[in-house]
Amino acid sequence: MKPVSQNVVSIVVTYQPSLDVVESLLSSLLDQVKSVVIVDNGSKTDGLTELADKFPGRTELIQFHRNYGIAKAQNQGIEFAKGKGAEFVLLLDQDSIPAPDMVIKLVDAANALPFAASLGPRYLDDRQANPPPFISIEGLRLHRHICEDDSKIVPVDYLISSGSLIPLKVIKAVGPMREELFIDYVDIEWGLRAKSYGYQSYGVCGARMSHTLGDNPISFFGRKISHRTPSRHYYRFRNAIWLYKQPWVPVNWKIVDSWRLLRKYVFYSLFAKPGAQHLKMMSLGLLHGLAGRMGPLSDFQ
Repeated sequence: MKPVSQNVVSIVVTYQPSLDVVESLLSSLLDQVKSVVIVDNGSKTDGLTELADKFPGRTELIQFHRNYGIAKAQNQGIEFAKGKGAEFVLLLDQDSIPAPDMVIKLVDAANALPFAASLGPRYLDDRQANPPPFISIEGLRLHRHICEDDSKIVPVDYLISSGSLIPLKVIKAVGPMREELFIDYVDIEWGLRAKSYGYQSYGVCGARMSHTLGDNPISFFGRKISHRTPSRHYYRFRNAIWLYKQPWVPVNWKIVDSWRLLRKYVFYSLFAKPGAQHLKMMSLGLLHGLAGRMGPLSDFQ
């Protein structure tokens, strides 16, 4: 298959990746986009340079000497894409594999929706119920959009960053990713910020991607609950509190999301192992969010 668009540059952010998985990702991706830039966040993994060299002229590698977080890595990739004359950037994590027609379906949807902020696929995670629904908050309720058929395109408040196709003209209008968030809520914050500027994000039901979200889920009364490490819970809770303090975030969104955050605080304190460590890091995240202490956790340890 020939590249579906000479105007799409993909940004793949890596941190301690499995080289086999990244190679599978590149093999699937390079048939669909103009070029790929891998932005590595200070991995100790050997072989990334050799892997990029397997795809000469199509894959570039930018390596940081330390982990600066996903937002900075994405922004670095966005600057690279601008230099390539791209019209769109496609954000991907190291453990996502796009379907062979994912990008063209996202591009077609973007061309039909001139005020689209970002467009994302449905993703499949073999460890959980699939596919997860697209989400929006309507009134004081969380609405889960079920795709009845592949032709449907649904408006959402935000998308997970991996798989998101974003027009560079929207990034120019809305601004880049917020680097002080480091990781978690980066995609949510940008999606809500774009919405406050009059742009709408969309889930594209016909676009598909396999993706591993978080660590092994927790089984709870027949359900699979997504799981994070204690340090990731720190960022999730800190950045949520920071986001609630922003005046441009809708009040109903803050209410619904804060109720979800409270339930997660209770659940992970009781059922995640080691519970005491999760409780400690979530609580520290809440305190730092209230105090406005942002950036990498390592700065406070």
